[in-house]
Amino acid sequence: MVSRSEMYRQSVEILRRNDIPDSGFDAMCIFQNVFGERNPMFLPQENVSEEHEEQIRGMIKRRSEGEPLQYILGEWDFWNCTFKVGEGVLIPRPDTETLIEDVLKICRRKNLRMPKIADLCSGSGCIAITLKKEIPTAEVYALELSEQAMGYLKWNSKLNGAEINIIAADVLDNRTAEKFRELDIIVTNPPYLTASEMNELQPEVRREPYMALFGGNDGLDFYRRLAPLWRDSLKKGGSFCCEFGMGQHDAVKQILHENHFINIEFSKDAGGIIRTAKAEMEE
Repeated sequence: MVSRSEMYRQSVEILRRNDIPDSGFDAMCIFQNVFGERNPMFLPQENVSEEHEEQIRGMIKRRSEGEPLQYILGEWDFWNCTFKVGEGVLIPRPDTETLIEDVLKICRRKNLRMPKIADLCSGSGCIAITLKKEIPTAEVYALELSEQAMGYLKWNSKLNGAEINIIAADVLDNRTAEKFRELDIIVTNPPYLTASEMNELQPEVRREPYMALFGGNDGLDFYRRLAPLWRDSLKKGGSFCCEFGMGQHDAVKQILHENHFINIEFSKDAGGIIRTAKAEMEE
């Protein structure tokens, strides 16, 4: 049998040889997952059972071949919740937590105790579910088109005990938008990668769903369609909150302005990048 420390050393080396960034971090996450321990290296000389060794080697092989760590683990944390993820659903990222902060600030500022919120392009449900957990009295709708993502959305809602309204729908269809009126807040993290960015993606990101990543040649297709389509679904003075890619803020601001949104404000993510916008519908 091999010790935990030796197994860890071998795992990191395999990942490094295959040019996997943060190989030490990825190997540790896999160890934590397999052993079910927060600090699996607390007893470095403890032997690894054959069953655990087989699991670790299989997961390390998958990671070395470019499969996302989150898919291998089957789950990932976002805000204060854990979300099931896998092939066919976008992986929750820390950048998107900026959207949660934006919505919570709006609710506090406007004293919205029972806000009516629609999350467009919901994916794993990380936004809708987190908002429902943070504002239990909110009426939250999660709209998603992908059948694969829908499975994770429903699973995560149950896993986190969040009673949200899950709807299979195309948010770019005017018939979908027409069903919603008097919303307090619309929140969305739509596809926003450009054609050139899609060609330069890391191998693991290429494993994530194309439809959740590609936003058209300049990455702004969804913003151009969502803003005019959904503005009438908001109450007068209601808020539209969206995430976008680095350097897209001026273009997003122009689109919102052209569609009669006012009081447009930007927020930066933890890395200091302008990541989200919040705007209000004209009263």
